[in-house]
Amino acid sequence: MDWDKLRIFHAVADAGSLTHAGDQLHLSQSAVSRQIRSLEESLDTTLFHRHARGLILTEQGELLFEATTSMNKRLDTAAARIRDSEEEVFGVLRVTTTTGFGTLWLVPRLPKLYDKYPDLKIELMLEERVLDLPMREADVAIRMKEPSQADLIRRRLMNIKMQLFATPDYLARHGTPNRLADLSDHRLISQNPNTPQVAAGAMLVQLLMDQDIRSSLTVNNYFGVLQGVLNHLGIGVLPDYLWEDFPHLIRVLPEVESDEVPVFLAYPEELRQSKRVGAFRDFVAEEIAAYRRRQAEDLVA
Repeated sequence: MDWDKLRIFHAVADAGSLTHAGDQLHLSQSAVSRQIRSLEESLDTTLFHRHARGLILTEQGELLFEATTSMNKRLDTAAARIRDSEEEVFGVLRVTTTTGFGTLWLVPRLPKLYDKYPDLKIELMLEERVLDLPMREADVAIRMKEPSQADLIRRRLMNIKMQLFATPDYLARHGTPNRLADLSDHRLISQNPNTPQVAAGAMLVQLLMDQDIRSSLTVNNYFGVLQGVLNHLGIGVLPDYLWEDFPHLIRVLPEVESDEVPVFLAYPEELRQSKRVGAFRDFVAEEIAAYRRRQAEDLVA
């Protein structure tokens, strides 16, 4: 099968238009059309339905598009490995993690990584959806549970817990709860139990909501919960690692917390030798180790 024709087919399928694909490939619409026709003839099938709003893939076209998408991702992987210098770290690294961990823990620490590797380009994808690493939707993932996908190298980074926090100003105005039932007199800030999140966090929120909470603010990520807490709106359910970056927050009801949530770093086996992946992995591991040391020192003090 002609690789050039497949490349053109993929561009047309992705753009849904001969014109747009031609613009991307620097080819005329007629040249693109001829290549698609030739590919259809060689396969003895129709790959696109011609529609007034553009081109729509046929069932056979969908099958071929899946194949070319997989091919492109594998070619990207090969190109990334080839570009990796033996002594330098540079190029694009696509990292995915949850919105909460990415905004509250990872991004504030990235200056150290960029100071060490100024030519690194990180594409950070923050979402609760688990991206497919073997299909190269991302290079590295930090997730709040052990990845189940095959052919992944995984490393357990730490365990976290969801706890209750408030500002001194809020507690000075509204009082400090001494028992779980006292939360009914306070505004609870949390993720909605029905939004995508770790099960332990959802279970804790549900327990708290059962305390006849009269006023609440629910947000779909922990960054929003933190902003509510910092603006003295109430008592928030937040991950315990926040104590280091927001030491002025006061932990409320210390005996109330979620079960432990494991944090894993994972990347595809085929990127084992990638300098970019190795640099990011080592950076995160060093930051976690430093965090654990400081945590242990505080417990001793």
